[in-house]
This record gives sequence, structure tokens and C-alpha cells, in this order.
Amino acid sequence: MRKQGLMVSGQGSIGPSRLRLAEFPHPRDRFSIQSDVLHASSGFHRLWADGRSMTKGNRWVRAGTSFGGGMDLQGRKVVITGGAGFLGRAVQQTLKERGVGEIVIPRKKDYDLVHEEAAIRLYKDHDPDLVLHLAAEVGGIGANQDNPGRYFFANMAMSLHLIEQARIHAEAHPDFKFVQVGTICAYPKFTPVPFKEADLWAGYPEETNAPYGIAKKAAMVMLDGYRRQYGLASAYVLPVNLYGPFDNFHPHTSHVIPALIRKCVSAVDEGRDHIECWGTGSASREFLYVDDCAAGLVRTAEVLDDPTPINLGTCMEITIRSLVELIARLSGFEGEIRWDPTKPDGQPRRCLDTSRAEQVLDWKAQVDFETGLRRTIEWYRENQSQIIASETVN
Repeated sequence: MRKQGLMVSGQGSIGPSRLRLAEFPHPRDRFSIQSDVLHASSGFHRLWADGRSMTKGNRWVRAGTSFGGGMDLQGRKVVITGGAGFLGRAVQQTLKERGVGEIVIPRKKDYDLVHEEAAIRLYKDHDPDLVLHLAAEVGGIGANQDNPGRYFFANMAMSLHLIEQARIHAEAHPDFKFVQVGTICAYPKFTPVPFKEADLWAGYPEETNAPYGIAKKAAMVMLDGYRRQYGLASAYVLPVNLYGPFDNFHPHTSHVIPALIRKCVSAVDEGRDHIECWGTGSASREFLYVDDCAAGLVRTAEVLDDPTPINLGTCMEITIRSLVELIARLSGFEGEIRWDPTKPDGQPRRCLDTSRAEQVLDWKAQVDFETGLRRTIEWYRENQSQIIASETVN
């Protein structure tokens, strides 16, 4: 495939209209480098349209550069769907540090966003400058197995309604922007490691995660179409598995790290001599501390206005077996770890290439894994009784 490039001068700036570098017939090629470039570094540098050729030789403009007419968040009104949740709490704090004017956290009892009328009311009631769509219905492997239809419908419906209403809202608010949080589950089951954004369309997702992952990926397609047809400013990020304080520790719907922390801490407290874990332990995962993800998400809102997919991760891969052993050690559990190979392992490997985030956002994860785990285990121990009590009430 012939690459089409754009020469960008460092002596001036390029106007507000988006510079479409290339049109490709296949979606995996279309989701590539499609950003406006406001200022270039000194000299001339070629920005290739094909995301797979983003190497040091085909340089991105570095820190301090605005892509697509960057958004200054000072004084802005921001709606965060899912803002009261795990990631939302950290995003709120990061936005406050940026000096936003007002943060709106819509609650499900007031705005059930799977329904169109709720999305219409949300925009009408709050007139936002920026929407960060974090809300999702999601869980671990077991929850995905039990709710494939619900997870597809709920996540697709929320994005569908919110993006359509964003288009209508933006007609009267030209500076408006919509940021969608995607999922690593959108990647094909056998994606080459490390996962590159250009490989999103290289195959079908892991089966237990596919309904959720495809719904989230469809939102990216919708944003791309709305950008090309209507000029809707948007961005799309793909965080790897998150962890940290305020995570979901429910025994059925939690993801792997909070589930293992609860299992190990409970075993220590109850004096049990073993724990049981699903699968073989051979699958690998990558994990990102929630505060680091919040920083990357907010940075994306500031500098991008095109839904070019951006991986957010740490580039650190660990097997589930090693993860269990590490959490057991940090939790003080010294008993036996028993594996149940009749249960699924999920996707065989997960590890992200985050070079695009480093180059485009000037973002890199700051919290090392063991430090983040220690903080999370400590938080769970301090809040364990309240967490269990709230489950009993619900």
C-alpha cells in the first residue's frame, strides 16, 4: 500500500480545518493518523497516514504541540459519565487540578443513558463543553459469560445515543468535544504482542469479551464517521486493565487484581491454607494504575480532536500465575495456590505498544506496579468491612 504523507513546516501554524492525510478502503488502515497539526517542531517532518509506520524515523511533533486546536480546560464545564466510579474519581481529581469550571456527574437514577431521552436531557440540562464517556456495563470473565447480550446492548446504546446527541449539541457549540473510553477487549484474540493500534482490525476478539469489546469498538467507528461527515471533535483511548483504590471488589463482577486481592486478604484473615484460581495461570496481562490512566485521558481531551485510537498502558507484561504469587506475597498469604484448568484463561496475552501515547500526548505511566499494588491492597484492607457490608445491603 502506498503511503501518503504531509509535509509540515515548523515556521507557522496550520488552520483549524482538519487535515485528512489519506483515505483508505479498509477500516484497519483508516483508523490511523488523522489529527490536525497546529504547530510543528523546527524544520520539516513527514507525518505518515499509516499508524503502523509510526517509528522514530517518521517523527511526531513532541511535547507542547497542540493537535486539532487543543482544548484549554480552564473554566470549562465537563460532564463525566461514570464519573462516580473507579476511573471517574481519579479523572475528577485530575480535572480539578486543571482548573475546570464545573464537573457534572450524571447518576443512573437520573440519566439512564441506554435510553435516548436520557441522553437528550443530559445535554439539554447541562450544556457541556466536554463529555468524557467513561460509563460502561462490564465485569470479569464470569460476568462476561453470563451477560453477553446485555453488555453489548448497554454499551452500544449508551455510546450510540451520547454520540448522536453530541453531534446535535456541537452544531451550536463549535468548541465542544467528546472523548470515548474504549477497551483492550476490542483487540483480536491473537494480536501480536505488543498490541499496536493498527492491529485493532486484524481478527475477532477473545470470545468471552467479544460482545463488550465490539460494542466499544463500534463507538470508535461511529466517531470516525461523525468526524468525517459532521466535523465532530472527538478522541478515543484504549486503556489496558486498570487497578487501584476504589476499584470494584465484588466477588462476581470484579476484574483480576481486585478479585485476587480480596481472595488473598480473606484467606489470611480466615486462616485458610489455600486459595483457588481460575484457569492455568499461563495467560499474561498488563495493568495500569488508575491515576496514570486519568492523566492520560485528560491529556487526550486537551490535545486531540480526532478519534485516532490511543493505547494507554505500561508496556509491562506479567503472567496470571506470577501475578497471583506477587499479590499473595504482598498480602501476606503463604498457603497453597490451586488452579482450576476447567475454567477459561481468557485472551492468551495482553501487552500494549504505548509509543503513540508517548509521542502524541507526551504521556507515560508513572506508578510502578508493585507500588500500585501495595496502595491498592492497603486501601482494600482499610475499607474491607464497608465493602462487604454494602454488598449485603444491595
